Amino acid sequence: MIARRLRASLKGWGGVGAMALACATALILALLLPDSTLGDGGTGVGGQGVARGTQAKAPECTDSQNLSPAPSGADGPTIKAIKNRKDRRLIVGVDQNSYHWGYRDPNNPEAGSNLEGFDIDLVHAIAKDILGDPDAVQFRAIPTSQRIPAIQHGKVDMVVRTMTINCERLKQVAFSAPYFKTGQQVLAPVSSDVTGYDKSLAGKRICSASSSTANERLTADRAHGGLVSSAVVSPPVPNQLDCLVRLQLGEADAVVTDGALAASQAAQDPSVELKGGIFTTEYYGVAMKKGSDDDLVRRVNQVLADYRKDGWRQSYDKWLAPTLGPNSSSKIPPDAQYRQPT
Repeated sequence: MIARRLRASLKGWGGVGAMALACATALILALLLPDSTLGDGGTGVGGQGVARGTQAKAPECTDSQNLSPAPSGADGPTIKAIKNRKDRRLIVGVDQNSYHWGYRDPNNPEAGSNLEGFDIDLVHAIAKDILGDPDAVQFRAIPTSQRIPAIQHGKVDMVVRTMTINCERLKQVAFSAPYFKTGQQVLAPVSSDVTGYDKSLAGKRICSASSSTANERLTADRAHGGLVSSAVVSPPVPNQLDCLVRLQLGEADAVVTDGALAASQAAQDPSVELKGGIFTTEYYGVAMKKGSDDDLVRRVNQVLADYRKDGWRQSYDKWLAPTLGPNSSSKIPPDAQYRQPT
């Protein structure tokens, strides 16, 4: 009864309420779900009277070792271990609740229980290159807050889940070269007087996901005066989609998240919209375990080099162009920069 009432009270595309319930369940079971079963969708400052900033990406880190290693098609020890598994599949942490990134479409009977989206297309391309079969993948649900622990503890081979590359994360995991460019943006109800990441957030309750770059930015701006002082930075939620549900329930006034994710959520629910422009620059990368063997990172970089030429644009046009629009700065894959050999 409670679930039915919640679904009935929420507005928007194909059961956002149901997706929120999946998020809550995923928080407990995320890393225990069987293959092909999954968890969430996720991840300020421009505007009048607020300083503008740029989120660091890997090439901007001062330590040159933070750059991703050059592409290689060779089978190193990590890849050989994957190929020698009894269950010969790539184990990938993904999202199942981010519309057009990694999700199950309840309105598409042909999709069945399969995952779809921009990130999922990339996973299939990686599996095809490494294992010769695009479907040789064991998907695992990874909440926003558990992406790095899942990699560090060996629960997954990699995470392909709208994960921003930055210097702090590069201390904990290895990243591929970037495969998508986006930035932070504000999402709020259409009827709201919020105009962006600016003084209009005064007195507003702002939601963000735990361990997301949005939450990191809000926390830093609160500490250093980059956020209007009366804005309320709410305790972060485990999954980014939880913030959309809080908006719908009137428990939050605005959300700060990646603009690409925010655009998809606005497409899900016409009662919310993007407010103001993107106020940071961020790059998504494939995250993998940090260590002396970087053969898997090099292999993924080789896949990405090929994918940018054949596959990336087709996937973008199918999944993201309808929500981001024809003039989005995200419509071209970002250039790759690689670590120079020593």
